[in-house]
Amino acid sequence: MAMPTESPFSLDDLETIIKARRSATAEKSYTRMLLDKGVVHCGKKFGEEAVEFAMAAAQADQAAMTAEAADVLYHLLVALQAAEIPVQTVLDELGRRTRMSGHEEKAARG
Repeated sequence: MAMPTESPFSLDDLETIIKARRSATAEKSYTRMLLDKGVVHCGKKFGEEAVEFAMAAAQADQAAMTAEAADVLYHLLVALQAAEIPVQTVLDELGRRTRMSGHEEKAARG
């Protein structure tokens, strides 16, 4: 008998975990500690992780890029949670933008 396959991990899964950890104590949850520090701190932490990803990319280090990309996604979702912006809102914006060419979309943003 074939074993059932697990669904791939998704941004929705990560968002759900981050929301759940909001109710943990800061002593037990790194996520809660970040959220307690507010959106500005979360945004700065996201920026640090993005720079680390860029540095890994500049070295063409795929293992480091993978690890840093995971950090970037996690910290992006924490910052969005701190700002009370659902991931779906961002995905909806991406969907709207992809309905036109990149040049048209950029021009529409002014």
